[in-house]
Amino acid sequence: MRNVLRRREAGIALALLVVIGVTTAVQPGFLLSAGGWRDLLLTPAILVVLAVGQAVVVITRNVDLSVGSVLGLTAYLTGRLFLAAPDLPILVVALVAVAAGALLGLINGAIVAFARVPALVITLGTLYVYRGVTLTWAGSDRIDAGDMPRTFLGLGTRQVLGVPVLTIVGAVVLLAVAYYLHTSRGGRQLYATGSDPDAAALQGLPVRRRLLGAFALGGALAGLAGVMFAARYGTVSSGAGLGMELQVVGAVVVGGVAIFGGSGTVAGAALGAMLLLTINRALPVVGIPDFWQRAVVGVLIIGAIALDRVLANRRSRRLAAARDTDPPATTPPGDAPPGTGPDDREEATA
Repeated sequence: MRNVLRRREAGIALALLVVIGVTTAVQPGFLLSAGGWRDLLLTPAILVVLAVGQAVVVITRNVDLSVGSVLGLTAYLTGRLFLAAPDLPILVVALVAVAAGALLGLINGAIVAFARVPALVITLGTLYVYRGVTLTWAGSDRIDAGDMPRTFLGLGTRQVLGVPVLTIVGAVVLLAVAYYLHTSRGGRQLYATGSDPDAAALQGLPVRRRLLGAFALGGALAGLAGVMFAARYGTVSSGAGLGMELQVVGAVVVGGVAIFGGSGTVAGAALGAMLLLTINRALPVVGIPDFWQRAVVGVLIIGAIALDRVLANRRSRRLAAARDTDPPATTPPGDAPPGTGPDDREEATA
């Protein structure tokens, strides 16, 4: 229990509970109303899925700024597929959107891995490219709720035992990715790649393949988030997902995933997403102006980055101290090299 409480995720969860508790004390309807609990779980679902995919990319010491544009493009693709074929199964439409997102993420990863161009620069460019594709395709048109099947739109409001379906989808994605990262060889290699890419390559790890996989996974989850966006809001325009990439990066950083790669968990990223959106919902309830809402989020991000650097420096000093205090290695008498034994020294003196 002591080790659990020391983890970064425990602090984020505690902060989340404090925000919920204080806001509920000020305005009981925030949590205790008929839709309060439902909104608390449903609102962060899309951002959680995006944050999980982004966390995998950041763990490899990269970042994907195009996820908001990928979400917008795949959300519009979802609506267009239903317009073209209203009887198309929902699962097929979702798989097409996920595959499209994976392809867009793979393009990012291929440029980063093979051209060795910083991911920040590449994904900033593809952010505008993918958004431009959506603007050209959609123009001033938009997909309305009447253009999509009622069954599909029901996913945005349906509940199972009081838990929204989209929240369950986000939880399943979180558990699956967390299990992969912490139990599989590929997951551990992602951490090794982010810790030191050059050392990982010298050890023979498939660094390029892991980078491609990380970006493809991030894109695929952005595609899934696009499907969830269409089901949740029912209306999709060319501006869907605009600016969400900054929210996603903020959630990942606040969640304890080191922006310099090699450490962090997707659970922390998911908690960071929930904390940011809960704060955004809570501050207006207690009467905080919009300016201070944005300022609070900015302070959280800066504080998270500063904390990461402090912890990294402290860990480096601790490792250096442990290395300096280790006793020097001794050679067993039977393994002493020729010319260093007692008899050899006596002969040399004689």
